[in-house]
Amino acid sequence: MAETPSTMLPLGTPAPDFSLPDTTGKIISLKYFDGKKALLVMFICNHCPFVKLVRHEIAAIAREYQQKGVGIVAIMPNDVANYPDDSPEKMAEEARTVGYTFPYLYDATQETAKAYRAACTPDFFLFDGERKLVYRGQLDDARPGNGKPVTGADLRAALDAVLAGKPVSANQKPSIGCNIKWKAGNEPDYYRS
Repeated sequence: MAETPSTMLPLGTPAPDFSLPDTTGKIISLKYFDGKKALLVMFICNHCPFVKLVRHEIAAIAREYQQKGVGIVAIMPNDVANYPDDSPEKMAEEARTVGYTFPYLYDATQETAKAYRAACTPDFFLFDGERKLVYRGQLDDARPGNGKPVTGADLRAALDAVLAGKPVSANQKPSIGCNIKWKAGNEPDYYRS
C-alpha cells in the first residue's frame, strides 16, 4: 500500500471546470452546483484501503452538509482497464452500498484529475461560494492501521468555517492515500516531481 500525499493546490485557485458522466450516464459539470454556498470536490475510488476506511464518514458528511447548502461531488480518476474494481459499474454498486447522496463521476481521460492536480485517493478540495479554493488536505488523522478514529474533523472544521463566513485555518495537512492509477504515458509532470 503506497502512501501518496496530495499536491496541496494553492489556496485561492478557482475551481477547474469539468463535464463528466455520473454512474447513470448523466453529464455533470461545475455549473450543476451553481447557487451552492460551497463546493466539495473529492477524488475517490472503490478499491483503495484509504478510501475504504473513510467512505462511511464521507457519506455521513455529504448527508449533513448537503442539507446546509454545500454542493458535493466525487470523481473517480483511476485507469479501470488495470483496476476493474473501479469501473463505472462498480462505482454505481459502491454508491448504493455506502449510501452516497452526491454525484459519483468517472474521469475516463484523467484530465479533470490533472486540472485539480489530484495525486491520491482520497483527495479533498473545498471551494467557497465564489469557487475559490479554501481547503485542500486530509479528512482527518485516520489512516489504515494507525488506530485513530475516523471523525472527518479537519474537513468538517473547514466546511463549518466556510458556512459561517469565517476564514478556514491555514494549518492544512495533506491528504494521504493510494496514488491515482494513471494510464500508461498519462502521468502528469506534477506527479513525477
